[in-house]
This record gives sequence, structure tokens and C-alpha cells, in this order.
Amino acid sequence: MFDLVCFSHLRWDFVFQRPQQLLTRCAKRHRVFFFEESVEGEGQARLESASGGQNVEVLTPVLPRGTTAEEAEHLYAALVGRALAERAVTDYVLWYYTPLAVFLAQVLSPLAVVYDCMDELSAFKGADPALLSREKELFANADVVFTGGHSLYEAKRGRHANVYLLPSSVDVHHFRRAREEQLDPPDQANLPHPRLGFCGVIDERMDLGLLEGVARARPDWQLVLVGPVAKLEEAELPRLPNIHYLGSKTYDRLPAYLAGWDVALLPFARNDATRFISPTKTPEYLAAGRPVVSTSIEDVVRTYGSRGLCAIADDVPSFVAACERAMAKDGRERRLQRVDQFLSAMSWDETWAFMERCVEAAMLANQEQLCSAGEGPLARGTPLSTAELLVGET
Repeated sequence: MFDLVCFSHLRWDFVFQRPQQLLTRCAKRHRVFFFEESVEGEGQARLESASGGQNVEVLTPVLPRGTTAEEAEHLYAALVGRALAERAVTDYVLWYYTPLAVFLAQVLSPLAVVYDCMDELSAFKGADPALLSREKELFANADVVFTGGHSLYEAKRGRHANVYLLPSSVDVHHFRRAREEQLDPPDQANLPHPRLGFCGVIDERMDLGLLEGVARARPDWQLVLVGPVAKLEEAELPRLPNIHYLGSKTYDRLPAYLAGWDVALLPFARNDATRFISPTKTPEYLAAGRPVVSTSIEDVVRTYGSRGLCAIADDVPSFVAACERAMAKDGRERRLQRVDQFLSAMSWDETWAFMERCVEAAMLANQEQLCSAGEGPLARGTPLSTAELLVGET
């Protein structure tokens, strides 16, 4: 049995996606400690704790304003070391979503190191220049690497000997609720049909020009955008009477919104930030029973478009035409049968079960390697020595 210590660039309460889907399943058998990136605050360095659900503790380092990058790493490591010591965490796996925290692999002594690569973070707007070098270091330290899509797998598989392709899965039972009669949420209830919706983060990956073009081409259509806006200025967002920004919604409320849409959209731009994405929303939309129209994101085309499970279009006229076809009722039952057959092989439960087996195999291999080197069993109760020294220096 092991505890899982995760370092993530995403906030636990931001959007419920791959990390939350996997780690809540992990937490059924293991304690999960989810360390977020640090934030600035007043006073001395400290760690704020919150519950992320049963067996999941979310830990946010708060560092003094004006802390330098070097000081920040020192303090972050100290806070992590203290937290794990106080919680008697001795047998644990390090689980990375952000390569920027790779320095902790040198400070701590885990049973195994895992990199779940869900995005090409270095291509995102405002990315830390150190990401590429830190990722290289993480590949050197990792025992297992998982990739969240085909494009990422092809980009990363030559960089490590133990890389697995594990695309986004779906909680079919949760999103199938959208196929049943739902009470329309108050902020959506008064919008006329047809409604074309998107749920997810609204950021530089969104093709805002396409959205505005569709809205202008069909002013009778209501474009519903559910999710937080990130890394975009207010002036960048298209504002038209038929474009509606409803803000963030909790995961449990999403099926009610999807139930009221006539078409679900993936209007992503084709740029560096979307080159390797594999949107989790694609199978969720399909499980909800919505017809899907997407731009030509490679993983969407390969996995769904090529099987006729969603329509692909990139410019305004073709996107509008694809949405019109998607709203036609002909063949709905046949479409849902094909969707359900395809999604039956995609389960977060099965994905986590496979990951857990890979982690256990890596732990065993590490133990055997230590024994064959004559170092004996992996020492327990001592992995935090360096971190504890750092705590003493704060």
C-alpha cells in the first residue's frame, strides 16, 4: 500500500478534469496529497489545507510576497517535507502534472515517480521558460510516463522507456443523465433554442473569431459558454446578444446544462497550444447524447471524426453547415448506439486500475533493483531527511 503525493499546475477546484477523475479513484484505496502551485500572501511561509473529497487533502503553499524563485523552491520543499512528516507519509509515490516541481524528486525518496503528461504546457500562453528543461529532468527521474492523447504519446514516447498512451476517459453514468429530462438551470432556462454549447476553460485555445463568426451568421442561434475565462482580456471576448458566458459550474451540474443544448461544440483554434490536446469534453458530450461539432484538432479527428462520431469543420460557413446537419433528427438512435458502443471501452475506473498496476510494477522493479545492488530493502521512515533540514532553515 502507498500514499500518493501529487504536484499539479491545476487548482483542484478549478475545473473537474483528468487529475480529479483519476485521483478521486485512487483515493478509494490510498491517501492522496494534492500539492498546488504556490500563491503569494502576507506573513511567513505556510501551507493551507482543504478537503478535496474523501481521502484527498489539497495543500496550497502560501509564500511571502517578493520571494525569489530560488527562495520559493527552498520554501516549497520545506513545506512539503514538513507536511509529509506531520502526516506520517513514509511509503509514497510522487505523481507529477507539472515538471516545474521536479526538484522535489531529488529532495524526497519515493517508492516510484510518475509523470502523467496531460498537456504540452510549454506551448501555453505565459508558459514558464524553464518547463522544457524541467520536463527533460522529469523524464530522467520518472519510472512511468502516461500521456493523455495520441499526439502527446507520439511526441513523448521516444523520450522514455516506459511510456503509455492513456487518452481521456469518461464517466458515462454521470453524463448520461443529460439524456433524461432535466430541470433547466435558471441562467440557461430563458434562452431560446437552438442552443449550441461549450463547457470548459475559455482561454487562448478557443477560436474566438470562429465563435463570433457563427454567432453573426446565425443570430437566431444561442451560443452558451460554460466555464471560467483564463488568460484572456475582457476586450478579447466576442460580445453579441446571442453569445452567453455563464461562468464556472460544478461537475455535478454539468449534465443539466448539456441536456438543454441542441449541439455541443469544440471550437478550438489551431495553434501551438492546441497541437497536442485531447479534449476530455469530447467523450463527455457524446455520453450526454449531444451531437458534436469540432474544429480539426488532431486527436479529435483521429479518435472521433474518423469514426463518424462527431463532425469536423474549421471555417464559419462549414461550421454553420455542420451544426445544421447535427441538429437534424435523422439517424439519432443509430448515432447513439454507435456512441454507446464506442464509449463502453472508455472508463476512468479501468484507466486508473491500469495506472495503479503500472505504478505497483515500477515500485517492485525499484525494490528489486535496490536489493540486487546490495542496498537491501528500501529504507522506510527516512525519506524526508533533506526536506526536514530545509524546514529547520526556514
